[in-house]
Amino acid sequence: MSERSSHWQLQTIVSQLRTARDQWRAQNGRASTEQGGRELPSRAAMAEILEALCGALFPMRLGPVDLREESEDFYVGHTLDVALNALLAQARLELRYAARHSDQADAEVETRTIQLIQGFALALPGLRSLLDTDVLAAYHGDPAARSVDEVLLCYPGILAVIHHRLAHHLYRAGLPLLARISSEIAHSATGIDIHPGAQIGRSFFIDHGTGVVIGETAIIGERVRIYQAVTLGAKRFPADEDGQLQKGQPRHPIVEDDVVIYAGATILGRITIGKGSTIGGNVWLTRSVPAGSNLTQANLQHDDGTQK
Repeated sequence: MSERSSHWQLQTIVSQLRTARDQWRAQNGRASTEQGGRELPSRAAMAEILEALCGALFPMRLGPVDLREESEDFYVGHTLDVALNALLAQARLELRYAARHSDQADAEVETRTIQLIQGFALALPGLRSLLDTDVLAAYHGDPAARSVDEVLLCYPGILAVIHHRLAHHLYRAGLPLLARISSEIAHSATGIDIHPGAQIGRSFFIDHGTGVVIGETAIIGERVRIYQAVTLGAKRFPADEDGQLQKGQPRHPIVEDDVVIYAGATILGRITIGKGSTIGGNVWLTRSVPAGSNLTQANLQHDDGTQK
């Protein structure tokens, strides 16, 4: 141990940290893995995988700086080979962890892991086409956008949506932990929090984006546009007889096609925003509204100032 390290009483601290970990594992029924290796997926590994997938989806915009069109296919093929093998390793960790208390054999887990990542790989062309509609929605929906290239390179909403489209596929395939890690990487980078379970239609545009929250069971139709600080959240969290929160219950809004939601609006509960509606800035909404509605703070108030 170096002279500098001796200042920190590292041997004592390391020993105490080991004791704390052992106590936590014992209290939570966590035995050490047989191989002694990592048992959960890595956030750092997923960040590298997602960056590679973004490059493979949009090679001349999000790929390497020196890429030329004549070598585009080679780059995409090589990048996908590396990224998908890395994703396979992370998926294997998640599924083995989930199967730890089940009767699934390792061979079954391995077969399922390969099938899931094969399905993910085959879905990438369709995801690229879907993302093209989102990029065009951003370009056509923002008068400040000079080109689709600017949108793809600069707009945080597009980065968040790319991550969401990838994460949503993982979520539906049965890899919820990898999906959540993917969403949270985008959340950290953009300030836009989209749960990977949220269902979002084509041509989706988040303008500016900071502070947007979209919950797990939200359903968003096609050609929807939302602005910064919008929340599509839950009104309440029902509990079971033991007081534990019920998981997976529909609790977030349904937003139909062609809806615009302006900055700061808060929409809570399993309510429906009808097709073609406009929700004004800073509106607080906990009831369904019919198609074609135009809600502002002013028209949501009674004469005495109370909420309708």
